[in-house]
Order: sequence, then structure tokens, then C-alpha cells
Amino acid sequence: MKVSVFGLWHLGCVTAACAAERYEVTGIDPNPANIEKLNRGEAPVFEPGLNELIQSGIGKKSLRFATDPAAVRDAEVVWVAFDTPVNDADEADYGYVESQIASLFPHLRDGAMVLISSQLPAGTTSRIESRYRAECPGGAARFAYSPENLRLGKALSVFRNPGRIVVGARTAADREKLASFLAPFCGNIVWMSVESAEMTKHALNSFLATSIVFMNEVASLCEQAGADAKQVEQGLKTDERIGPRAYLSPGSAFAGGTLARDVAFLVNRSEQAKVAVPLLSSIRESNEFHKTWPRRRLCSMLGSVGGKRIALLGLTYKPGTDTLRRSAAVELAEWLLMEGASVAAFDPAVQHVPLNIALCRSAVEALTGADAAVVATEWPVFRELSRQDFVGNMRTAIIIDANRFLEPRLDLAPPVRYTAVGKSGEAE
Repeated sequence: MKVSVFGLWHLGCVTAACAAERYEVTGIDPNPANIEKLNRGEAPVFEPGLNELIQSGIGKKSLRFATDPAAVRDAEVVWVAFDTPVNDADEADYGYVESQIASLFPHLRDGAMVLISSQLPAGTTSRIESRYRAECPGGAARFAYSPENLRLGKALSVFRNPGRIVVGARTAADREKLASFLAPFCGNIVWMSVESAEMTKHALNSFLATSIVFMNEVASLCEQAGADAKQVEQGLKTDERIGPRAYLSPGSAFAGGTLARDVAFLVNRSEQAKVAVPLLSSIRESNEFHKTWPRRRLCSMLGSVGGKRIALLGLTYKPGTDTLRRSAAVELAEWLLMEGASVAAFDPAVQHVPLNIALCRSAVEALTGADAAVVATEWPVFRELSRQDFVGNMRTAIIIDANRFLEPRLDLAPPVRYTAVGKSGEAE
């Protein structure tokens, strides 16, 4: 089966490379610079193992790349995988993705299945179908929707072992074709209407966002009451109505644009429909306040950050990626600089940063002379740090570790002063 993957950033590159393990795949993207890199076996974004998988596909001749949308003309399945652009106000540019999909219309073969996985508002697929019928009267391409399910840093394993795939399709014939196509990736397909599949992605991300802000609000109260939010978490997850895999861990605020984008969509939809959603409307406000937790902890433990040297362990949005955009660590660094602090940072995936900070060659170098250290991105290499690395190199061994990443392996006895979200006081 010949397959085209349209849109080659994170989602598209992972989709194309993994699909090429099973099918003959053409990856298409309008950006010539992306295609030039991909033809060299280099993805435009970092994802562990992705470059090697792309190079394998090229070597086996199961994967090639093109800029011309006409390259879809032989494809039985066209998988739309554009990463939907999001600005800093969590507003997504859905129109860009729609226009890119429309550029395919003249080139789609009759009977082609267009499977859309870009994050788009519920109702978008229907609008695209109407546009296709208007621009290509008599055209016989079909459209379906399957929300993406990838996670930065773990995208290859998640694609290969998704657990289940949600698919919205119009007809039994569409389901039969998609079931055959998706069978090599997953046997558990949850079928529903196209609009329900679109809404599932919004609801899922909004539920995860709600869970995060709920537990962090509980954690704030734990800090005041002398309770330990991790113990409360255990109490919740051992209740059979909640379960051990619930998204209920006290820690950092959610960052990036993925969760916030879907929360914003549902809130905007509610405003258009004049339907009150007070719970969803409060998510962003709560999360924005919780983003200030590291700042408040630093000020409470140092008195003031002005004139202090702060070590940031990690800068990227999350481990396993080199993405700095929407990174909570970068936002914290910007605030520290405005407050008159100096910042030393180390991140194993970052070589350049557009900030006036000291970018160090190792975590120990970043810690040297620091008044406090913030675990900002949970790279496994930071768990190799010893108590002596902190006590022997820092001016004061203050550790701000929102998610308790270091707690299981680090001796936190004095003079170490350690704090985490939902933990009253400091570790003794």
C-alpha cells in the first residue's frame, strides 16, 4: 500500500518514519528546508531514535520526501499530520492547516482516504469535506479523523504501542479500509463519528489539564496544613473509583501548548454557544498561578532573588526533546533575570539559548557558586548528581524540585534545604 504523510514536523516525521516500517511512504511538506534535512536523514526536531529510523527508511527505500503536494497522486491513504501552530496566548492557527489540506484536493486519487490527525476544532473535517465537494465536484476521496496520541521524548514507542487508536469515520466501508490500514499498528480501534473523534481529543487534553490543576491546588493546601500531597495522591489512587494511573501527581504546572490549546478551544466553543463551563474556564487561571510556585519558593527561602545566583537544571519543555518554546524553565529564567538574579543553566540537549544566562557544560558547573538550584527539566542525568555535588559546590544547598525528581536518590539531610510541591516546610 502506498501512503503519503502530509506535514513533517514532530507529528508528521514520527508518523512517516514509523509507517515506513510497514508501508511505502512519501512524506510531503511545503518547507524545502525541512525536506532538505530529511533527505539527509535528519528530522527538523529532536526525538530520541527518530533520525536513525528515518535513515533506515531511506536506506530501505520505503521512505522518501517531497515538497510538491502532487506527490499524493498514487497514495491510497493520505495521513495529514501538520502540527497546528499555537501562539503564546494558546490560540491555534487552524486556518493554516485547512489551507494546506485544500492544496491536496486536485491531486487526490478517487477512493483515496484522507486521515486527519492534526489537532483541529470539532467540525473542521466536515468543513473540509464541504470544501472538497465544492472544489472537486465528482471527486471520490474520503475523509476521516484520528486524534494524534504522541508525547515528546516517547513518540516512537507511543506510536508503535498506542494501546488504542480512536478513529472517526463516516461509513462502514471507510471503517473497513482504515481497519486494514491501521492493523499493523494496533488491533484495538475505538470507532465513533468524525465529530466525536475530534471532540475526544479536546476532552482528553482538558481532562488531563483539569487533573493537573486539581492536584496542584490540593498540594497548595497540603503545604499550609502540614500534609504531604504525595501521600494524599496515594490515598486517591488506591481508591478503585480513581485508580493507580490517574493523572494526579502534585508537581509542576502544565506547560507547552497542547493541553492549553484544547482547553481554549472548549472555552471558546462554550462562549460561541452561550453555554456556561465554569470548571473549564478556571483551568488556565489556576495553572498560570501555579507556574509561579518556583518563584514563590525561591523568594521564601532566599528572602529575595536579587543579586543571587540561581542554577537551572534543564531548560527544555520536557526531557527527550530540544524544544525551548513554551518551556517553563525559560519563563523562570526570564523572571529571574528581570528580578536581578544571575542564572547558570545546564541542559544536555541545548547548546544555544536566546537569554543572557551562563550556559554551562555540566550540571556541576551550573551548581558551582549557586545560592539555589531548580530542577526545571527532569533529565535522567540529573539523578546521577550526588549530595556532595550540591553541598560541595553551591554557596547554599537549596534545592527546588517541584516533582520530587531527585528525592528518591538524594540524601536530603542538612545542610541541604529541599522543597517540593505539596511538601510542607523543607526536608529534614
